[in-house]
Amino acid sequence: MIYTTDFTTTEDTFRIPREYLEQLTEQGLEGLPELIRVVVNEAMRIERENYLQARPYERNENRQGHANGYKPKTVKTKVGEVTFEVPQVREGGFYPNALEKGIRSERALLMTLAEMYVQGVSARKVAAITEQLCGTQISASQVSRATQTLDQELAAWRNRPLGEIVYLYLDARYEKVRQAGSVRDAAILMASGVNKDGKRTVLGISVSLSEAEAHWRSFLEGLVKRGLEGVQLIISDDHAGMQAARKAVFSGVAWQRCQFHLQQNAQAYVPKVSLRTEVAEDIRNIFDAQDRDTAESHLRDAVKKYARIAPKLADWMEVNLPEGFTVFAFPRLHQKRLRTSNILERLSQEIKRRTRVVRVFPNEEACLRLVSAVLMEFSEDWEYGRIYLNMENT
Repeated sequence: MIYTTDFTTTEDTFRIPREYLEQLTEQGLEGLPELIRVVVNEAMRIERENYLQARPYERNENRQGHANGYKPKTVKTKVGEVTFEVPQVREGGFYPNALEKGIRSERALLMTLAEMYVQGVSARKVAAITEQLCGTQISASQVSRATQTLDQELAAWRNRPLGEIVYLYLDARYEKVRQAGSVRDAAILMASGVNKDGKRTVLGISVSLSEAEAHWRSFLEGLVKRGLEGVQLIISDDHAGMQAARKAVFSGVAWQRCQFHLQQNAQAYVPKVSLRTEVAEDIRNIFDAQDRDTAESHLRDAVKKYARIAPKLADWMEVNLPEGFTVFAFPRLHQKRLRTSNILERLSQEIKRRTRVVRVFPNEEACLRLVSAVLMEFSEDWEYGRIYLNMENT
């Protein structure tokens, strides 16, 4: 027996009709487009109700506008073309996230692949991947029009005004970019933060082949020009060029070196494989201390312990581990999420998942386009998601 299935949103629950599930059972994957159409249409309908703060024909003092029917829109997806019924609002200003969310980064990926095709980079392979992803080849004129529209949207997001950010996270990763007939590593600089309301947000992204310090300084200055203020703590790894740029742009702001990366860096100074687990436990014990005084006491004991059997490790620990102690000066309830830059690790992993399909970007612009689209989606999720840190009474 086939039953209907309930799908729950933040505000409502909707039910997939029995006939569509029966159709999916009979047709297999060929029935997916119709199922996608039903689910997305219903999600958009609920989203409009939440936007208007009223159900159809409901009268209440909180109503924010009036429904105005539906407008068809055909979208190419991985399972073929699907025509959705997009809800309209008489007063304007509404467009459902349920339709746009999730397809922006895919669209950027497809255009990046198509751009490689246009430029003659691995043409046969790229054409095959593009066709597999969207079910059709993309012409040069289509790429040009779509790229211009998307680039304007992404540029507006990258240059949007910022405001007060209490905690600033910085990180970098590298992608292969073709330039003048050779393949080079382009640095992708990322910044995210926690605002005064305790919500996370992606603040900025920059892609460049330029020298490290100049790139970092330009990136950080750009954040300030967009209105970034109120930063109390910067959390990052010890990236090349970042320190000088950070001190120049955010002079006097406290810095917390990522404890996770310190743990990893320490292993390079361990002389014997048999010591690695023990060293990791000792460093973890230092970072897990109740306060800075206790952490410094544990550090002195560790330096003394390894001075004879691993002198280079002992010297490194004495100089570098205190850079991970800054967090002890901040509210204890926040410390767990201020100890590392792992807030950006998830973003970096998602970027890697998308960019490994491309492998080598034809230029910096193509790389920036795809990475921006991925991070924009994450930022939107964070904006409407739960509070990351409780900023009350701190």
